[in-house]
Amino acid sequence: MASNPNYCDITPEIEALAAQSLQNSSIDAGDYVRYDVKRGLRDLNGKGVLAGLTEISDIIAKKMVDGQEIPCDGKLYYRGIDVEKLVAGALKEGRFGFEETAYLLLLGRLPNAAELESFKNQLAYYRTLPGNFVRDVILKAPSQDIMNSLARSVLNLASYDERCDDISLPNVMRQCLQLIALFPVLSVYGYQAYTYKSGNSLYIHAPQPELSTAENILSLLRPDSSYSFWEAHVLDICLTLHAEHGGGNNSTFTTHVVTSSGTDTYSCMAAALASLKGPKHGGANIKVIRMFEDMKEQVKDWKDEDEVRHYLQALLDKQAFDRAGLIYGMGHAVYSLSDPRANLLHSFVEKLSREKGRTEEYELYSLVERLGPEIIAGERKMYKGVSANVDFYSGFVYHMLDLPLELYTPLFAMARVAGWSAHRIEELINMGKIIRPAYKYVGTHADYVPIAER
Repeated sequence: MASNPNYCDITPEIEALAAQSLQNSSIDAGDYVRYDVKRGLRDLNGKGVLAGLTEISDIIAKKMVDGQEIPCDGKLYYRGIDVEKLVAGALKEGRFGFEETAYLLLLGRLPNAAELESFKNQLAYYRTLPGNFVRDVILKAPSQDIMNSLARSVLNLASYDERCDDISLPNVMRQCLQLIALFPVLSVYGYQAYTYKSGNSLYIHAPQPELSTAENILSLLRPDSSYSFWEAHVLDICLTLHAEHGGGNNSTFTTHVVTSSGTDTYSCMAAALASLKGPKHGGANIKVIRMFEDMKEQVKDWKDEDEVRHYLQALLDKQAFDRAGLIYGMGHAVYSLSDPRANLLHSFVEKLSREKGRTEEYELYSLVERLGPEIIAGERKMYKGVSANVDFYSGFVYHMLDLPLELYTPLFAMARVAGWSAHRIEELINMGKIIRPAYKYVGTHADYVPIAER
């Protein structure tokens, strides 16, 4: 918190500086077309520019038919293995899947029983923070933005690592395993510190070595450390589905870019966290939850299709919720007909909603999932189909688990750090030149004028 009450004020002087910046830094939108600039590293159809190669994960959204690409149901593969089968395999055997997923992403193959047990023991060993770290780092100046708190904690961990700057493969593997193990601890402790500063009781539970990542999250967060079997398994599924999603998403691409500079693991992960924190990336499920909260207030009969349709139309017409013209949770940069992660969550959400007595809300979500794409297609020119994405249901899952909104994006990070780690290691193994894209200068040249003559 600022010590000076005027520290955060936007003064007239600051307003004037911002106005000058706006005047002198606005680029003609036509120049992007004139110079064939791939804004956002995408072409005009939204397809990503090929910037690298990876063996970590694959996203399928189209198939070839008679020499032409056509949309198909989405598929996601981790190291060549269908993520749906990965989730189904763990559930069938009554165990948690995130740790197995992390092993697969990092090492390129599924572990056998002994290897998986050893890997889980390694993560359990690394879930211990340095002495006094909670007191000296986490409890001091806690932030309401837990992503900022998490990034600060990650950077502070570098001070406790004698081999911080060693980017040899064994050392980076060690650092990555430690961060995969510690992200849940740092995030939950950061949240507890924030709520304590807000006047609530402080709970700092120790991680339990025999528990999975999902179980530890719930145990660390809840005052009595209790959770049901199904709660932990649904959270574990969410972690598995969020662990990786190709090299082209913003935070993973950031991981590649920063790694290519030769920097340390802590700085790399802090940069990835900064990317994921953005509402266009990791914060989307919070928008979905808030949109539905507004919908539930505005729509009197949640089963009335016409009333729900009217609300969704108002969203697109910028007449409802945040007036952004968006139905949050609908559409994806890659998927068109379906997002496999959303499809997987759909069935588990139904079971959890019955356990929590919230089937009416589930039915409203299902109705919006069906009507949303239809309404969007009727209003917008689409180059591909629209369907519910993983954020559409993940926020509802977290809400039913009574997880605080402040932890929604950190939960994404707790999972995605496994994918970031795999991509960092892949970049180090195959590193070439530092990643350096080109920007064309389109400003004017001017003579320097002495200050007395300006």
